This record gives sequence, C-alpha cells and structure tokens, in this order.
Amino acid sequence: MSANRRDFIKFVVAGAVTAGCPIDLSLVAAQAADAQKDHPADVDGEDNRICHQVRDGKVFTRPPASARHDVVIVGGGVSGLAAAYRLQHRDFLLLEKEPHWGGNAYAMEYEGSMYATGSAFLTKDEHAYPFSKEIGLEPLPVNSPDGSIIRGEFVADTWGNGLNKLPYPASVREGFEKFKKEMLAIDVEKRSKELFGKPFSDFLKAYPPELKQWWDNYGPSNWGAASEDTAAGLAILSLQEMVEESDVDNRYTWPGGLGAVTRKLADILQPRYKDRMQTGATTVAVVSEKENVQVTYMLGGELKTVAAKAVIMATPKFITRRIVEGLPEKQSEAMRQIRYIPYPVVNLIFDQPVFNHGYDTWCPGNTFTDFIVADWVVQKQPGYKQKFNIVSCYTPMKDEERSHLLPETGARKVAADVLSDFQKLLPGLNVDPVEVHIYRRGHPMYMSKPGLYTEVQPLVRRPMDRVFFANTDSEGPESTTDSGILAAQRAVKEVEARLAGRPMPKQKAVAG
Repeated sequence: MSANRRDFIKFVVAGAVTAGCPIDLSLVAAQAADAQKDHPADVDGEDNRICHQVRDGKVFTRPPASARHDVVIVGGGVSGLAAAYRLQHRDFLLLEKEPHWGGNAYAMEYEGSMYATGSAFLTKDEHAYPFSKEIGLEPLPVNSPDGSIIRGEFVADTWGNGLNKLPYPASVREGFEKFKKEMLAIDVEKRSKELFGKPFSDFLKAYPPELKQWWDNYGPSNWGAASEDTAAGLAILSLQEMVEESDVDNRYTWPGGLGAVTRKLADILQPRYKDRMQTGATTVAVVSEKENVQVTYMLGGELKTVAAKAVIMATPKFITRRIVEGLPEKQSEAMRQIRYIPYPVVNLIFDQPVFNHGYDTWCPGNTFTDFIVADWVVQKQPGYKQKFNIVSCYTPMKDEERSHLLPETGARKVAADVLSDFQKLLPGLNVDPVEVHIYRRGHPMYMSKPGLYTEVQPLVRRPMDRVFFANTDSEGPESTTDSGILAAQRAVKEVEARLAGRPMPKQKAVAG
C-alpha cells in the first residue's frame, strides 16, 4: 500500500501499553523514549506516575481505613467480575484500574458492529460455556474449522481435509501428515508431567521447516510463545483439538468475542452494586494484618484505604507480587518467573465484503498471526445483513518489541504494517478499509513455557491466609477466559472456607 493511499485511511489508537501497570521500563528501548518526547503515549486514563512509583517500590503513606468490606477484589477483568458475581451475597468491593471493565475480554464497536480486542471464543467442554448460559448469554456456534493462507492460497480446514491441499511440495505435505498421525497417538493426560516440562520444538526437529513455521505462528497467538518456549503438552493438545474440530467444531462465541461475557457481567452487577464497583482505581498496597487486610488504592489523585476480611487478587502476577506485602519468598519468585508478551489487536473495518471464507484464518510469515471475521457467527441468521466486514488481526509481539507500541506513531506503524500484509495475502484483499483500529496491550498474555503449568502455577495460586489469587495466570495451562473464570471460582471457594473457618479446598493435582 502506498503512503499516499494510507494518508486517506483513518487510524484509531486505543488501549494502554502500560495497562499491565507497573510497566518494567527496563524493557523499553531508548529509541522509544526519544519518540515519546514528540509523541507521548496515550494511556487511556491510567495514572502512569502512580504505576511507576509502585514499580519502583515506593512505600505509600497509607491513610486509615475509611470503610470495611467482607471481600475486596482487585482487578475488573473476567476473573474479577466472575468473582464478584459469585460473591453477591457478600459485601464486596471491586477495584479496576482502567476506566472500563473487561480486561483482556473487552469488546468494542464501530457504528453498531461489534469487534474483539482480545479473547475470541470458548469451547463447549469448558466451564465458560455453562457459565455464559447461567448469566443469560446463548453461545453461538462457530462451525468453521481453521483455515490458513499460505503462498497466496486459502486452504480451508488446515489440519483436516486441508493437509493434502497445502501449497507445498509432496514431501512437505507428507511431513505434515506424518506429524499429525504421531501427535494424535500421544496420550497427553498420561504423560502430562513429562510433556508439560519439555519444549514443543523437541517434537518438530525431524520434520520440514514449514511445519515449524506454522506452529511458530500459531503458538504466540494462543499462548504467547514460539515452539522453543512452548510446553509440548499444550501444543499437542491443541493439535488434537483442531483435528476434532475438523469433524465437529466445538467452539462458540459472539460478535465482539468473549467481551460479550464481561459486558454481560458488568450489566448484571452495576445496577445492583454501583457503589461497590470502582473503575479508575489503582491499587498500590495490600497489607495483611491480624484481623483483616488493608487495601490502599489511588482514586482521582487521592489515596484511600479499606479493610477487608479477605482479598482476591484478580491481577497478573507481575503486578500482584509488587503490591501484596509479605508474600513468601518462593511464591514471589514463582510469580516473577511468569513472562508476558505485548499483544495488540488490529481491526480492519471495511464497508464492503472483503473476506468471509472462514472464522479464524492462520497466516504464517506475516506481521500478524491470524485474523477473525468479527460477525461470523451471526452471518447466517435470518434477516442479518453485513454492514461492515470487520477482520480482527491478532498481532502478538516479542518482549523487546513492546516499546514500539508506546508512542502513538509506533502503534500506527504496527497497524499500517498489518494492513499492508493483509492486503497482500490474496488477490481481492487489496482493498482499503474505512478505518483501522489498533487496541494495544503491553502485558496481556503469559507465556506457557515448559514447567509453568506443572511447577510454577500451583505455587503462585497458593492462598496466603486472607489473600487469595485468581486471574488466568493462576490456572493454566493456557491464557483463556475459561481459566480466568475457573480461577475466580476457586478463589471464591477458598474465601468462603476462610471466612467460615473451614479447611482450604484441596488444589487440583497435575496428572502424571
């Protein structure tokens, strides 16, 4: 796409790179700092000064508690909202740093057309499926096995009937087929400890490089890591699920992805508990005392402290370990080991049909990994007419590339590169959108590295007297909305046991 054509397209930058406050500025390259002098980053309502002070270990002078609650929940993503939903019989306070609810499951819209900025779908065998029904949402079937665009050709049902249609030499296609057969023969549950402790790249060495390229594209989008840094058990399970989806697609979603779930939860809770749900509140300290936990947060430039009988930390662990005082050393170190990637989502908004061949399409070798057709699950509903063809391009980045998102000019360039690559994928895609929206996040997805699920996560979620740990990075093996909900429900059970003076529920064991 020429620079002149790009000048006529409206680029919209939203989200905050430092939404994972406190951001580790040691990861920010010097050139990004220089760029910020002329183009300061838009951080959408968060108080960076406070975030940086927390990061740097500043000890705030905590005012005395001005209110008391049964439970304080820190973090208003899907895990925090699900915890609040389960604690409606309690006097809870929900604190969220951003100006909106939803976290990584957050939907946005363009002139009435919904699109996703993060979490995309759930499966029927996940707890998120009945939970969605419980809160009044009817999951809509995807019914579209994942395709791929490779060497300018669209291949439907990549890991099903599409394998023998891949635009590769016969020897490469045979390698894909052999790999599929060998991975389907593995019993991951029986070999769980072994397979979640070794890298997936070990299983790719004997195969054509094109296979590794495909998985090094797939992994970062789903669990934040290429094959060398991916737990083998997770990738093998994912392949087995994709093959099953070729026969019966088990996935469900809504326009706007799983942001529909957090939006519904907020719609249920806010009318009833508006005075106990606070956005724009940056928690700076969680301090356990003998009879309660003191939670201090910044709201509108003013520090406030509340006392709670219990606290649920529904926040990423790199934030949690900086604001929860008194964490056991081993637990704090386990939290430190979890790594997170920057992960913007670029939505290309077309006012004409451009691509409606499948729900999720993988694109190895591009600046983005895959794209989803935003309204796919409603396209066949009676009377539906597509007003805008919105494609959500998932664009996971490497840790060292986080700085590219800080200045608005950098974020726009990322979005422009995604558009350029999209327009080159297939004949007929070289169409200009009416708008390009990039939603940037600095630390939304943790990397599912070997040993994380079996060794690290059981330790990070261990209760600390009156402080309990939710969020998707507590559960594993993959960063999903389902694991965020499960983490919330586990934490709620632990809270109820603590408040009733009962023994803690036993943690689930990893098979072996």
